[in-house]
Amino acid sequence: MTSSERGPGPGRGDRPARGPEDVGLLTPARAGSGAESGTGDAAVLQALLDAEAALTRAQAGLGLAPASVASEVTEAARAERFDARGLALRARSGGNPVIPLVADLTDAVGRDAAPYVHRGATSQDILDTALMLVAARTLDTVLPDLDRTARELAMMAAEHRDTPMPGRTLTQHAVPTTFGLKVAGWRSLVLDAHDRLAAARAALPVQLGGAAGTLAAFAAYAEADSHTGTDGDGTAPRSGPGSHGPESESPQGAAHGVPATDLGIRLLAAYARELPLAEPALPWHTLRTPVADLASACAFACGALGKFAADVLVLSRSEIGEVSEGDGGSSSAMPHKTNPVRATLIAAAARQAPALAATLLGSLAAEDERPGGAWHAEWQPVRELLRLTGGAAHEAAELAGALQVFPYRMHEHLALTEGLIVSERFTAALGPLLGRARARKLLDAASRMAVDEGITLDEALEEEEPALREMLSRDRLRDLTDPTHYTGSAPALTDRALRRRAAPVRASEQGFGPPQGPGTAQDAENHGSRSREGHGGADDAAGPERER
Repeated sequence: MTSSERGPGPGRGDRPARGPEDVGLLTPARAGSGAESGTGDAAVLQALLDAEAALTRAQAGLGLAPASVASEVTEAARAERFDARGLALRARSGGNPVIPLVADLTDAVGRDAAPYVHRGATSQDILDTALMLVAARTLDTVLPDLDRTARELAMMAAEHRDTPMPGRTLTQHAVPTTFGLKVAGWRSLVLDAHDRLAAARAALPVQLGGAAGTLAAFAAYAEADSHTGTDGDGTAPRSGPGSHGPESESPQGAAHGVPATDLGIRLLAAYARELPLAEPALPWHTLRTPVADLASACAFACGALGKFAADVLVLSRSEIGEVSEGDGGSSSAMPHKTNPVRATLIAAAARQAPALAATLLGSLAAEDERPGGAWHAEWQPVRELLRLTGGAAHEAAELAGALQVFPYRMHEHLALTEGLIVSERFTAALGPLLGRARARKLLDAASRMAVDEGITLDEALEEEEPALREMLSRDRLRDLTDPTHYTGSAPALTDRALRRRAAPVRASEQGFGPPQGPGTAQDAENHGSRSREGHGGADDAAGPERER
């Protein structure tokens, strides 16, 4: 068999193997979203390279590597120069993609720079940091979508502050409420999701601990350099170990209350400064709080948006028709249908997220200083959760902006029970006149009569208790059975909910893009009210490829 007849192999010297592509055919919710591009293999590969380059720059900043090396490694760390599929295939021999990537990155730089690639680090340092970068970059696209959703819902709630509709409990009409209050509830959940994700984004840390979380290798390399009296480029060290002078009075590490004089802690702080990530108090190889917090925030966000979607799915049923997706999808078999596609995709994300979060929370029970299996089990669920969250947030923003509302249908449905929807009100009104027990017995009987005979509740009450004519005028009875007069504090609750703002996005949370303004009640006033009514709808370096 000739070489041309054989398929491309996984080795470094072979041509790139064209592997299977995931272009989103089965995940339309994230297709085309910022989360999709931010979590793809190319983005993950670039994040891995960014983590490696940042570590070299951090070491150069402390005099542990030449500045020229940091520049060379950073220049080489471009994802398009590496074969992602080949890395994936070669990762099987060591258990993670960092090992072959370090070998390839080492080959991509000059001989003088090669010893500094991945120096002192372990695979988990780089992969954890890379996934935190991926999460940060993805959340920087998700948060603006949540802001936009909140703004749209604020306008909608303000517009429909006083629009009455049936409140439904256990699928049945309960008492009247307002559509504004329902929308204010959706917005409250969106803000809850925003605030949790913003907090998770701000806390995303770099990972740096070395082989077992002690950072010992970095000091060992520095000590070795001090014995040669060079920085690796033939020059005397500038400061720190090997400089034969005092270590720099770096304040870094003071984020945790102690000025840093320890080399490892100073390096950890310098590493965090090179990336839009936080400085952790400890290496977290088996202290998986950052992953658990991220998972919880993402799962919450999907569920919160899922509530919005679930209500839209119910209210847009043909027999209800109180809302409609303005740009809903069509059916392949039934031309008359306008499907609530955006709500459907959000609901699907909400149902998938909890299981993914459960996997990540399960990885908290990780053994030793670095685990086998628990860490590896996290990678894909983290990515998929970010994709689901980003896709759901994108769809929610579109849904909130295009949702059509039909108050006339809500009004029609208030009359479906012929006044029974306000029977609670009669309990309070008749109790002082008849006594509580007698009033309840009368209401039970009148309610059955109204249903059986198809008459209104006020008519049934007069039939069952003629003396009511002497106690309450006909107009008063009609007023008591008018559902539009029994929305309680719904308008005031809506006003109070709309005064809430999203948690501010601090500079450390902004990452790669500017923050978007939160949705507030004032947004509704500034943008004006718009009608929605209508009918339209190595060892990781140079050694054998095994995980360190």
